[in-house]
Amino acid sequence: MNTSRKPPSAKAEGSALRWLLGWAYPYRYRMLASTMLVTVGALLQVVGPLLTAAAVDLYVKPEPSATSLRVAAVMQWLRLPQTGSWGLVSLAFLYFLALGLGAGLLVVQARTMLTTGQLVMRDLRDRLFAHLQTLDLSYFHRTPAGRIITRLTSDVDAVNELFTSGLVEILADTLLLLGIVVVLFSLSPRLALVSFAVLPLLVLLAIWFRRHARAVYLEVRTRLAAVNTHIQEHLAGIAVVQVLRAQGASARRFSKLDAQHRDANIRGIFYYAVFYPTVEVLTALGIGGIIYFGAGWSQKGVVSFGVLVAFLQYVQRFYRPIGDLAESYNVLQAAAAASVRLRELLATQPELHDPPHPLTPPREGTLEFRHVTFAYGSDEPPALREVSFALKAGERVAVVGHTGAGKSTLVNLLLRFYDPQQGEVLVDGVDVRHWRRVALRSRFAVVLQDVDCFAGTIRDNVSLGRPGISDQRILWALEQVQAQQLLARLPLGLDTVLGERGSGLSVGERQLVAFARALVGDPEFVILDEATASVDPLTEARIQKALERLLSGRTALVIAHRLATTQLCPRVLVFHRGRLVEEGSHSQLFSRGGVFFSLFTRQELAS
Repeated sequence: MNTSRKPPSAKAEGSALRWLLGWAYPYRYRMLASTMLVTVGALLQVVGPLLTAAAVDLYVKPEPSATSLRVAAVMQWLRLPQTGSWGLVSLAFLYFLALGLGAGLLVVQARTMLTTGQLVMRDLRDRLFAHLQTLDLSYFHRTPAGRIITRLTSDVDAVNELFTSGLVEILADTLLLLGIVVVLFSLSPRLALVSFAVLPLLVLLAIWFRRHARAVYLEVRTRLAAVNTHIQEHLAGIAVVQVLRAQGASARRFSKLDAQHRDANIRGIFYYAVFYPTVEVLTALGIGGIIYFGAGWSQKGVVSFGVLVAFLQYVQRFYRPIGDLAESYNVLQAAAAASVRLRELLATQPELHDPPHPLTPPREGTLEFRHVTFAYGSDEPPALREVSFALKAGERVAVVGHTGAGKSTLVNLLLRFYDPQQGEVLVDGVDVRHWRRVALRSRFAVVLQDVDCFAGTIRDNVSLGRPGISDQRILWALEQVQAQQLLARLPLGLDTVLGERGSGLSVGERQLVAFARALVGDPEFVILDEATASVDPLTEARIQKALERLLSGRTALVIAHRLATTQLCPRVLVFHRGRLVEEGSHSQLFSRGGVFFSLFTRQELAS
């Protein structure tokens, strides 16, 4: 996988973050409430050291300062005791009240933002999945499934992290820093300047960290997509891996990808390892400067001892948010990088579009290819070359040819997963480009050699959620395709839950479910891709009966890998290197001694 992609620029990041905030707009009142809670919480954090300073200056080492006098005025306004030990109790009460209110606000704010993050994540993931289903088949052919899964999982989680902690932490830390700066300069401008002497070094450190963290975060996400792709592909094909004893090669490939992901993370850890200890060192330097200069000025009466104590507390609270901002910046980086990819995915548009004025002709049951030439890519040889043939209503036609002869391409063009570069593909006398794709595909039932069953009930797998399909219709379709034995052995009937990829059913039973799925929608056309190639002869006999019911009265295109299947079709089309080279009945083609005869002879010898 290409990892040379440049990280998003600051401008791109800003645009991506504005895009993300747009997803939070429906929950703006939640965001506003959380902002208000964070603001009040930051103010409460600033209050604590002021109360400590007042306690020291009024009761521990009496030397009233402007700060302590203002606190005393507040206590008088609140009618709290100010003399003796009761004065300390009053200040302690205010201190713990501020802490308690801050903790309570934090609980409410955290719940509000966590809920908002989940709502935004749900909306975004729903939109992404719905958008993916509108994209052309070509997009999924050229995009690894693991990369798509990463978009819907890890990238969406990064966005959730931004809403649940990143934005709030940035706001809270920024308000806290601003509040501390204002308070420090109001307490003692000269001591404030001492406190901020190391700030330029912190700024330079943050710039260095930001520059390197941005690139690392993008690489980590890219490496993670490669790992997910490998996992998805090899778990889906685990049977092949085990049969061919390729576990070692698969594990070595995974170890390599995992090591690349690990190394990218370790590079990020290095910047963490340098940044945080350096922040601690600079914090210690700042505190040391306050102690050195503040102690001298306190002895001279320039600042009170209580103000010095408050400064020490404030400085610790000041430098800690700077480190937290760096962590929040990492969250921001991850969210920005993820949002760029998510935005690109949602901006991906299908190459094929429905016509502005679609046609929906009456059912005639005819198919036709007129001088069709098609290539999957501009730099690839044509998969079909000047192909022309037609099917009458109710006609069954078999298609045979070597691998790569263009058989599957016929199906892709009929269902308008692709458009030909030249020629026309007509269904019921109308070019498929003039159909609404949903209306076009509703006329077809496609049964493949490898049946796709899904985790869910038998009912779900037959109906696939299509509206207007009742249980009676489903039971009728299952009976029509000879699936009575299947229903009889399942105690829950249609409510029987299948596992992933239809586990719980045999290969033949999954094939019967596929036939029922095709029949229940009353299709006009049926496309079969050697639907009996993966079953035993006994099961094949049952399936042949089901096939007869499925094909009855329907126009059928049968892609035949086993040439014996062609005897079921009155007409056979023979493809070779993308061209229609022979046409006729099974016996006619066999007697000619051409490509069909060669295919049949080789298959007989191989068996």
